[in-house]
Amino acid sequence: MTAYAALRAQLDTLTTEAFRPELAEIDRLSTLEITRIMNAEDATVPAAVAGQLEVIAAAVDGIAARMARGGRLVYAGAGTAGRMGVLDASECPPTFNTDPARVVGLIAGGPSAMVKAVEGAEDSAELAAEDLTALGIGPDDTVIGISASGRTPYAIGAVESARARGALTVGLSCNAGSALAAAAEHGIEVVVGPELLTGSTRLKAGTAQKLVLNLISTVTMIRLGKTYGNLMVDVRASNEKLRARSRRIVALATGAPDAEIEAALAATDGEVKNAILVILGGVDGPAAARLLTASDGHLRAALAEARAGTPTEAPTGAPSEASTATGSR
Repeated sequence: MTAYAALRAQLDTLTTEAFRPELAEIDRLSTLEITRIMNAEDATVPAAVAGQLEVIAAAVDGIAARMARGGRLVYAGAGTAGRMGVLDASECPPTFNTDPARVVGLIAGGPSAMVKAVEGAEDSAELAAEDLTALGIGPDDTVIGISASGRTPYAIGAVESARARGALTVGLSCNAGSALAAAAEHGIEVVVGPELLTGSTRLKAGTAQKLVLNLISTVTMIRLGKTYGNLMVDVRASNEKLRARSRRIVALATGAPDAEIEAALAATDGEVKNAILVILGGVDGPAAARLLTASDGHLRAALAEARAGTPTEAPTGAPSEASTATGSR
């Protein structure tokens, strides 16, 4: 059996590659009929994600505990899967004011592969190991391998290399019993079924990956105190829209008039979280900064200390995985 025949036989076993004979003449349908079919297909994805929520939550608790100790979250994938990881990572700095080095997206073939396929890159587990070596991956980090098929060598190689270095590992695939999930400590398998276009995993599988990565990064940031309720209090105001949003967030959190909001933002160099603490805690800008540092950035804890009028002791260590699981502050 040739190498291509062996790979073809392997693809024949994957749900994401399955052929759907009932759609064999979809190109003969009207545009509206095709859009309805595709929309109905997409509507099945959230239910598939829901079936993996316990696994996702367990992974988030582990990620949050490590990031609280200074660790990083690294996504690794090829093609569409890699692009989803890079997309999610790139959204964390403006949304949660994270250092770009704390949430990283690796795509097989490097940054140029975001817009142009780099042939053969996804087939190299060694390339993944080299990329992780360049980052200096260690025990406080988390690496999430992403692959619709669950067989992509780059994603599996990233997970295996990270695990050997003591990092937490997560494998996200869209096929049951995948090699990627088996290689990781937390295997997330969102089985969305065969695609509308046979093997085009940028469709339902890509949507599933986007939803899961949104869950992982968002809930992790909530656990790390990057929000106050459902407000993005660590938003980075880098343009006019975000500066306006910053003021709206402070207003929603405090109910304060515009003049008081402007004064609080001026006293805190535009930091939304600090400004809220100034208004609700009745402290000045430097005191707000000290309280937030002592509470490891958790606004609710800093606010409780400010209202109590007692100094907050500097944290003696990162929260345990158990504490992040229960949302302890």
